[in-house]
Amino acid sequence: MRRPQRKSRAPDKTARETKPPRTPSRASTTATLPTARRGIQSVGIGFRVLAALAAEPAAATLGAVATRAGLSASQAHRYLASLVAAGMAAQNAASGRYELGPQAIQIGLAALARTDIFAEADPAIAAFTRETGRTTLVAARGPLGPTIVRWHPGSIPVITSLAVGSVLPLLRSATGHAFLGFMSEEEIAAALAQDNARDRRKAGIDIAAIRSRVRKAMAASVDEMLIPGLRATAVPILDIQNRAALVVTAIATSAFPRNEDAAIVRRLQAVCRNLTERLGAPWR
Repeated sequence: MRRPQRKSRAPDKTARETKPPRTPSRASTTATLPTARRGIQSVGIGFRVLAALAAEPAAATLGAVATRAGLSASQAHRYLASLVAAGMAAQNAASGRYELGPQAIQIGLAALARTDIFAEADPAIAAFTRETGRTTLVAARGPLGPTIVRWHPGSIPVITSLAVGSVLPLLRSATGHAFLGFMSEEEIAAALAQDNARDRRKAGIDIAAIRSRVRKAMAASVDEMLIPGLRATAVPILDIQNRAALVVTAIATSAFPRNEDAAIVRRLQAVCRNLTERLGAPWR
């Protein structure tokens, strides 16, 4: 009696060939991460050194840059050497001090050229108006004086003859005072001559005191000076030449409690400071 032949089982090549690729171990995966993180961190630190250099009012020593950037002198020196090589920084051969390089200046100017201050300011001021309920206007220096270019009505309407295109007096409005605080002596003389031709009520106005007060407070406030029943606080948006590119003014009627005004001013200053810094200008 013949035994039935047992079929031999061929090795399953398909199973071996389709075996999923070996997953890297956690150790091998994490071993590659620190290198990538170090690379990104290095870029971040480099920009921190560059920002520290830009924040200095003049050419800075290695120690000053290191302190501002929160680095040791040796760390700051290595990053500054790389920035100098890339043209982002420059070192004076005689003094050893560091300054922004031509490449950094070129990048900064390109960024400024692409910045539309009206486009930047309008949504920010609109949001401030929605949050506070205060009617807000934005003014620019026009050929006839501070001119309203944007008007954002608040939650409680302000009944006034002011509108987009209205020219505000330099000496008798919060908006005018905010512009006055950041004008040169030559600009002031010309602007006052123009302002006086329309409004001769300047007796007793201390221009130097107005300028000093505005620069110290970074705001100007008037109470029923221009329009009875209205009080206003104006805050400048500065450009890189420390002039008021725009002035933002919040208007309030008796419907708004006076004890809320200080908080509103701080909020408006925060908005204008952010816009100033986006223009690449120092706030103070």
